Amino acid sequence: MSFLSRLFGTQSDPRDALRPLWFRVVEISRLPEYYARSGVADSLDGRFDMVVNVLSITLLRMEASRNLARKSALLTELFVDDMDGQLRESGVGDIVVGKHMGKLMSALGGRIGALRSAFASNGLDELRSVLERNVHWREDGGDAADLSARLAALRDDFASRSDEDVLAGRIAQ
Repeated sequence: MSFLSRLFGTQSDPRDALRPLWFRVVEISRLPEYYARSGVADSLDGRFDMVVNVLSITLLRMEASRNLARKSALLTELFVDDMDGQLRESGVGDIVVGKHMGKLMSALGGRIGALRSAFASNGLDELRSVLERNVHWREDGGDAADLSARLAALRDDFASRSDEDVLAGRIAQ
């Protein structure tokens, strides 16, 4: 889609079909049990960790489907747009937004790789280890085993859903 097509509204945004999924990813990442029961820090860093965890699981599910794999880049673009807006809203200036976005994308890429490896091992121990290293926990500690079980269940839920359900955000209900 060209810039002019978007500017003048002559073509629809191909990301529109992924918006329900993106909104559901954000909604799932904000579930209170991650913070109250698993002990993820209810802070900007902790909330970002959960968005990245849920988005990574989503992208891994999309990667496993020939029909959805092509669309995973569009979902990633929605993540980038949202994070860019969040940074600007929090007062990060134009000059350094790109640098911050690079760090956020690096975090997403690293988490996808770590979760891919952990899920390939089919055990919760490696997943727990990944989460212990990469999640901001509450000051009084977190429960990586609980979070591991929750994220593994989310991954299993994704696996049981049709491509159409995933695209529509009908997941983890």
